[in-house]
Amino acid sequence: MQSPDVSGTTGPDGASVPVVDVVCLGESMVTFLPRLPGRLADVPSFDRAIGGAESNVACTLARTGHTTRWISRVGTDGFGDHLLTAIADCGVDVTHVRRDPLRPTGVYFRTAGDRATDTHEVAYYRAGSAASAMTADGLDAAALRAGRILHLSGITAALSADCLGLLRELTARRPGRPLLSFDVNYRPGLWRDTARARVLLDLARGADLVFVGDDEARDAWGLHGPRAIRRALPEPQLLVVKQGRAGATVFRRTGGPDFRRTGETDLRRTGEPDLRRTGETDLRRTGGPDGHRDDDTATFVPALNVDLVAATGAGDAFAAGFLSATLRGLPDRDRLRHGHLWAAAALTVPGDLATPPSRPYADRLAALDDTAWERLHLGPGWTDADVSGRRADEEVPTQ
Repeated sequence: MQSPDVSGTTGPDGASVPVVDVVCLGESMVTFLPRLPGRLADVPSFDRAIGGAESNVACTLARTGHTTRWISRVGTDGFGDHLLTAIADCGVDVTHVRRDPLRPTGVYFRTAGDRATDTHEVAYYRAGSAASAMTADGLDAAALRAGRILHLSGITAALSADCLGLLRELTARRPGRPLLSFDVNYRPGLWRDTARARVLLDLARGADLVFVGDDEARDAWGLHGPRAIRRALPEPQLLVVKQGRAGATVFRRTGGPDFRRTGETDLRRTGEPDLRRTGETDLRRTGGPDGHRDDDTATFVPALNVDLVAATGAGDAFAAGFLSATLRGLPDRDRLRHGHLWAAAALTVPGDLATPPSRPYADRLAALDDTAWERLHLGPGWTDADVSGRRADEEVPTQ
């Protein structure tokens, strides 16, 4: 792992808080995964794992050499101990996680099937959890600021009124904040009233980089298609719309900072984006059907052909891949390709958390021409192909 920048901000005890690449804030829970398929009522035993959108992002980035910090609250119970140990073992800084002696660590159980099917069951036991008591005053503000990127998720906003207030505070546009990344992560089970889910749109407007699935935008906000989503979210400098098996589109506003990093340059410093990149369309001439003139470029990259093992964790892995490429200042096409590659690593393993391909191998695959990219077919174990002697321009066979 890289060593954190020791010139960080000062914490409440006067000590310096090291700057890391990405700070992730949100609830993580102990997950119980069934050893056999079937209904929860029939499954006789479970294996223990960890699950949480933001900690998944932190762990995945840390596994490829980025410095990351996870901030949250957990109980003073054994499950809290397990979470801290498991996430720290991935290389994540957990020293700013608060322990709550009055509230428990959240847990959940799920069935083995794909969550997109009608037979999939998830049983959450998170009401009144330690993480649901997070507030702006109850967290280390210096540790939150000491990251080049601060990554949040809409899941946190649904946990409690305090958590919603925390996200409102963090997404407020103020000078000096880190680049703010926000994954909408709409979960219908957490938003019984879809009208309340409109708050996710307000939070996303305060972010610099937003991830949202087109299915999420349709279900939560009644929006249909990437252009409609962009018109509803014109404020973020970068908007990534995930389009399922089709691929993903990133919209970039051309009038603001480019969020590049050269060496140790702060991500907030500006640079003019290059509108001539392969795959990008200058949308300033096109406008939407309502006559609005979009000051955007748009880049679409098709998804990869994958032999699906389990869909859980793929969205978090995609976000981690895109953030990794953003930290490295890669062009938008490559950011999307890294997102797809890291998602493919999660899709081809049974758990929520997968180790992505090595950085050199991912870079070689991301550099393929369009024909070779569309020919890739990835199956379980594909992330080990870089040590097996295969060429990067060959189709990676399934197993």
